[in-house]
Amino acid sequence: MKIQVFDNSGKKVKEISAPKEVFASPVKEHLIHEAVVNYRANQRQGTASTKTRAMVRGGGRKPWRQKGTGRARAGSTRSPIWRSGGVTFGPHPRDYSYRMPKKARRLALKSVLAAKLADEQLMILESLELAEPKTKEGARLLNNLKLESALFVDNHTNTNLILALRNIPRVKAVDHKQLTVYDVLDHKVLVFSQHAFDSLMERLK
Repeated sequence: MKIQVFDNSGKKVKEISAPKEVFASPVKEHLIHEAVVNYRANQRQGTASTKTRAMVRGGGRKPWRQKGTGRARAGSTRSPIWRSGGVTFGPHPRDYSYRMPKKARRLALKSVLAAKLADEQLMILESLELAEPKTKEGARLLNNLKLESALFVDNHTNTNLILALRNIPRVKAVDHKQLTVYDVLDHKVLVFSQHAFDSLMERLK
């Protein structure tokens, strides 16, 4: 399989071979789904909290005597069945994050990259270096490549690219070491610099 390489003006420069170790493997949709669920779980803050009857202020005095009133027995005004009482089985702060097995994470990323290539939504640029860290530079790059929704993958040291794209909707720039299945699926086109692509392929082989 061949992948076309472009320059920043959108002109085709050359073709490179797609590594079979990454792109020839079957697309495992169940692993892609698991990776997305794992990513979203890890993003949860887990700060939702409610008070039990023991935590609600007040309620120490018995509202009325046990017998003789004709009303139901009550020992506290902070019982869960009372207004302004505690909450039964409510949420408490917790950590929702968990780790997927390393092999499963790698296979999920390989699968989503193979799917992008099959759908012709994967591009490689010779370089993603921009002259200035300005939004107009990022907009010019998108216009040259005729893109609306794209994930750009390069090195974290390329601050000009990150700053130029951060204010443009449906566009994001990430380091190749922090590429996630969720980010790939969240954008229509995946754009690599050739350096970032080669580095990622070495890690995934």
